[in-house]
Amino acid sequence: MSVITSLPSDLWDNLVDHGRQYLFLVLVGFLASFGFIRLSTRLMRSPRVPWWPGSVVSEGGVHVHHLVFGIVTMMAAGVVSFTLEETGPWYELCAVAFGVGIGLTIDEFALWIYLDDVYWSKEGRSSVDATLLAAALMGLVLLGSAPFEISTDTWPVLIATVLATAFQLTMVAICFLKQRVFHGVVGLLIPIVAFYAACRLGKPSSAWARRRYGTRRPDKQARAEHRFRPDRRSERLKERLRDAVGGTTTEEYQARLSRRAAAPKDPGA
Repeated sequence: MSVITSLPSDLWDNLVDHGRQYLFLVLVGFLASFGFIRLSTRLMRSPRVPWWPGSVVSEGGVHVHHLVFGIVTMMAAGVVSFTLEETGPWYELCAVAFGVGIGLTIDEFALWIYLDDVYWSKEGRSSVDATLLAAALMGLVLLGSAPFEISTDTWPVLIATVLATAFQLTMVAICFLKQRVFHGVVGLLIPIVAFYAACRLGKPSSAWARRRYGTRRPDKQARAEHRFRPDRRSERLKERLRDAVGGTTTEEYQARLSRRAAAPKDPGA
């Protein structure tokens, strides 16, 4: 019997028929652990819930990041799953545990990059972006998208698919160079998305802009800066999404607390 007994049988049977039930369990564990740890960290700094437990700190003052627990969980789940002779409930539990480890680990993605505790800073927003990208990628694969499908029926078909794959990878690489990371990741599964973004302007601070805009093409540099200006509606929406998912930065959070403290109180309240 499956450990996910609450799932509708039709949904689970469909996942099993397509061999995606374990990816689904990884995704469930991933989203659940990320949601819990983000809620937990937001409650830690909230003055409204002072009873919520704080960070894990050793007697010597060493802060044990939840990244550590995520790595250990993934290692344990991987080792146990490799020791199982056949799939079953324990294998499903390992898939959920592996997803939990991913969620705890990727929530501190910024720590991988900056090697510093930038969780609530502007740089820490990269953790939210990485999480959204990972969830989107797993979701697309779960829905049936495949990154590359090379057909070997005949030589002409093989050559055509290899060329098409090379073109797709080139478009994805251009997306990353233009800092259109979301389009690049989705483009691994949906080529038209990568092609669309590769033909669009790159972000003004991207490697593509530094190489091909700037003083060489000041008109394009100006267009890129105008297109991705912080006050643009699309950029504000992205920032609100990051706030909703990951919480505000320390600066903004402190500013909000100050505004609330300075706001006049209603005498009739």
